[in-house]
Amino acid sequence: MTTNHRARRWATTGAGLALALSLAACGGNVGGGSSAEGEEFPGGDPITMLVGQDPGGSTDLIARAAADILSDELGVAVTVENQPGANGALAAQSLAGEEPDGHTLMVYNGSLAYITPLATEDAPDIADFDIVTGLSLDDYVLVTAPGSGFTSVEDLAAAGRPITFGTTGVGTGSQLSQELLFAQADIDATAVPFDGGSPTLTAVLGGQVDVGSIQLGEAIEQIEAGELTPIVTFAEERPSYLPDTPTAVEAGYDVPVQQSRAVFAPQGVPDDVMQTLRDAFQTAFDDEGYQQFNEDNLLTPNELDGEEIRERWTENLEKYRAVVEEYGIELGGE
Repeated sequence: MTTNHRARRWATTGAGLALALSLAACGGNVGGGSSAEGEEFPGGDPITMLVGQDPGGSTDLIARAAADILSDELGVAVTVENQPGANGALAAQSLAGEEPDGHTLMVYNGSLAYITPLATEDAPDIADFDIVTGLSLDDYVLVTAPGSGFTSVEDLAAAGRPITFGTTGVGTGSQLSQELLFAQADIDATAVPFDGGSPTLTAVLGGQVDVGSIQLGEAIEQIEAGELTPIVTFAEERPSYLPDTPTAVEAGYDVPVQQSRAVFAPQGVPDDVMQTLRDAFQTAFDDEGYQQFNEDNLLTPNELDGEEIRERWTENLEKYRAVVEEYGIELGGE
């Protein structure tokens, strides 16, 4: 896929996002749906889909891509509501306080489930939620500005000075991937946390930090334009989108870290309502437009059953806890 085509897809998504935000400001919806008089779903009340990140980021765009299809399938309006803060913990707190009737959902980032708990005891527990379905996976890539002169982990190790690395927040996959890499490579490095991928990307481009670990879908345009140099990816295998960039595993470091997303609901959703939601999401997954969205934004489908997501994320938490303890990493800082 060419850069121009991808840019057009992002531009199209951005236009839809602008419209959605405009409608939201006027009390409107992302998906049109039907009025309460039309009933459908279990009752005609709208669905609110919470997002714990700012508008325009990967998680937000994923939610909006699914919302239109869900609205058509369920016959009710589906509104995306951004509640950014604490890597999604604020939105999760809101979700936990809602009625378990299927009318409030959340696109939940995996890092909040299996990395944030390593940084703070106040992280939400996924045992307190129902999980509707998995969504997708997103790879992280370590990038730098071309002017830095860094092209490999060896270059960073030979810098002769401490390295600064931007992260998308405390307790995120961005932070963990770099902390593990630099600990294993014995590189003196200092984390500089930002609030999300966009400001981290800006800091790397502007030379405010030496490197940053950013989700591939958010960095690929700048990489293809030559504005960023990819050093390693944190996937287990080389992503097809960056065939010439080695993984950290290839470079000799045990650092497979990916972002994962799933749809959560308050605990106690009735079985029939849950099945209706799962069927609606399956319709979205089968939709050619949604599949194209995943491809254009370098997202790997991970449309697993909710309980399988719970099992995998719990395993991830234990795996990351062990490796963090092994290297003496403090994700929460001093």
